[in-house]
Amino acid sequence: MATIQKFEDLKAWQQARELNKTLLPLIKQLSVQQEYGLMNQLRNSSGSVMDNIAEGFDRGSRKEFVQFLGFAKGSIGEVKSQLYRAFDSDYLSKNFFDELYNLTDKIGKMLNGLITYLNNTDIKGERFKNRVNESTVLYGNKIDDNLAEIISNYYSLQALSPDDSQL
Repeated sequence: MATIQKFEDLKAWQQARELNKTLLPLIKQLSVQQEYGLMNQLRNSSGSVMDNIAEGFDRGSRKEFVQFLGFAKGSIGEVKSQLYRAFDSDYLSKNFFDELYNLTDKIGKMLNGLITYLNNTDIKGERFKNRVNESTVLYGNKIDDNLAEIISNYYSLQALSPDDSQL
C-alpha cells in the first residue's frame, strides 16, 4: 500500500473532487433558474467536503484530521439534503439524483472508514514525527542542549542527580 504524502493522494478527497465536478451542470442550471440560495448552498457544502479533508490532513495531527473529517462528513449530509431539495423542485432527473446520491453515500462511507482507522491507530501525525520523548533521552540517544536542560531540571525537582552516562 502506498504511503499518503499529500491530501490529493486520499481517495476520499479525489471522490469529493469528482462530486464537485459532477455537480457543475446542476449548479449552472440553478443559476439560470435564479435559485441562488440553493445554488450557493450546494456549491459551498460540496466544496466544504474537499476543503475539510485537505485542511485536516495538512494540519499534521491525527486528532485534528479526524475532527475535520467529521466536518466533511457533516457537509456530505448537507449535500444529500440539498439534492433532495433540487430533486423535489424538478431540477434533477431521478437518474442524476441517484448518481449524485450514490456518490455522496460512497464518500460518506470512505470518510467513516478513514475516521475509524485513524481512531484506532497509534500514529499521531506528521506534526509529532520528530519529537523526542523522555525514553529516547534516558537511553542515550542524541539530544539537544535545551532538552538536556529540561531533563536535568526534572531530576532536580525529583531531588535526583542524573549522571552524564544516563543522558
